[in-house]
Amino acid sequence: MKKITQTALILLLVFGNVFAQQEKGIIGYNNWLNTWTDFKPSPAEYGEPTQILSGNISKDTKLEKRDIYLLLGDVYVTNGATLTIEAGTVIKGDYKSKGALIISKGSKIIAEGTQTDPIIFTSSRHSRKQGDWGGIFVLGDAPINTFGNVASLNYGLNPSSTDNISYGGENIAYNAGVLKYIRIEFAGKRTKGHGYFSALTLAGIGNETVIENIMASYCEGNSFNILGGDVNLQKLVSFRTSRNDYNFNHGVRCHLVNSLAVRSPYVSSAEGSRTLYIRSYDEKDAADTTRNNTNVTAENLTLVNISNDLEADIQVGLVKEAIYVGPDVSFSIDKSVISGFNPAVILDDRIKIDNDNLSKIKFTRTYFNNCNGNIYRKGYTNNDDLESWYGSRAFNNVYSKGPDSETFIDSQNGRRPDFRLRINKIIASNDYDDD
Repeated sequence: MKKITQTALILLLVFGNVFAQQEKGIIGYNNWLNTWTDFKPSPAEYGEPTQILSGNISKDTKLEKRDIYLLLGDVYVTNGATLTIEAGTVIKGDYKSKGALIISKGSKIIAEGTQTDPIIFTSSRHSRKQGDWGGIFVLGDAPINTFGNVASLNYGLNPSSTDNISYGGENIAYNAGVLKYIRIEFAGKRTKGHGYFSALTLAGIGNETVIENIMASYCEGNSFNILGGDVNLQKLVSFRTSRNDYNFNHGVRCHLVNSLAVRSPYVSSAEGSRTLYIRSYDEKDAADTTRNNTNVTAENLTLVNISNDLEADIQVGLVKEAIYVGPDVSFSIDKSVISGFNPAVILDDRIKIDNDNLSKIKFTRTYFNNCNGNIYRKGYTNNDDLESWYGSRAFNNVYSKGPDSETFIDSQNGRRPDFRLRINKIIASNDYDDD
C-alpha cells in the first residue's frame, strides 16, 4: 500500500509539472487545432456553387450544408433578420465581383460549425490566392470612441441604405449571434482609396456575441479587425496574412484568449505587418476623449514568425515587430509566447516612458524567444529603461534563444502543426504492485 501511495504522489507531481510548463502560449490537453483547421487550403475541392446570395437578405434565412453558396457582390443581412448557417456549409466569395457578407446592426448571424464539420468561407476560383474576395463584416450597437458614438464602414461599400453599414451605440452586451468553428480563406480584396478588406471585421460588437474557433488564412488584409465594442475572443487562428493578424482600434475593449498568429516573412505588406496592432484612434482629433480608449487584455497567445533563415530575413528587412502599441492604449499580455521577431514589441514614440504609461502596458509571465531585441520605443535604439522595467522579477518574463523545433511540439507539420510550447519528455512508473 505504501508503494501505491508513493507512486500516486509521484504521478501527481509529474502531471502538475507538465501543466505548469505548458501554461505559456496556446494551451489544451490536446492540440485543439486538429480536425477543423487547414494550413494548406489551396488544393481543397468544394464543388461548384448551387445557390447564389446577392443584394439584401431581409428575412430569416438558413444556409444548408447540402448546397454550396456563392456570395455575389456585397450581400447584406438587414431589417433585423437572422442568417443561420448549418455546420459544414461552404460559402464561396465571388472572385469577379469580390463578394462580401455584411451583417448589419440589428441583424444576427448564427454560424455554428463543429470541430469535425466547420463552416468554410473561401474563394470561388480554382486557383485560389490572397485577396480573391471581400470578407465578413459583423456590425453592432456597442460603444465606440468616435464622436457621436456612431460610425460607418469606410471600405467603398454601396448599400441600399447607410444604416446597413453603420455601427456603434450604448449596448456593451449587444448580441450579434454566434461565430464558431469557421474557416475564412483567401479574403481581403483591395479597394481604391479604402485599403483592404479584412477576413473578419467586428465593429461595435457586444460581449454577448460568441466568437471562438475561427481561422483566417491567406488574407490580403488584416485577419481580424476589431473596431470598438466589448468583445471576448478565444481560440482564434491567423495564418500567413499579408497585414496585421489582430488589429484593434476605436476604443475596443477586448479579452483575447488562447489564440495563435503564425506569420511568414515572405508573405507581408511592404510597410510591414504585426501580429497585434493596437490603437485607440487613427487621428486623435477624431476621437472622443470622454469615451474609453482601447483596452486589450490577452492571455495564452502564441505569436510566431516562421522563417527559413531568421537572421538573414532580419538583415534584409523582412521581419518586423510582433506587437505595436499606440498611444492612449491599455494593453496587457500574460502567459504568452513571442517567437522570431525583430524586435518583439515596439511602443509608439508618442508614449512617454514613465510609471503612469508603463503601468497601462504590461508583459507578464511571457516567453520571449529568438527575438532580435525585446521591447523598444519607436525610433530609439537604447531600450535600457524598458529592459530594466519589464526584466524585473515582478513580471516573471522569460528570455530564450531556441529554434522552433525545440520551442514548439510540432511546428513543422505542414498539415496539422502543434504550436503548444514543448516540454521535456517525462516517464513515470505505473508499477502498482503492492509490497
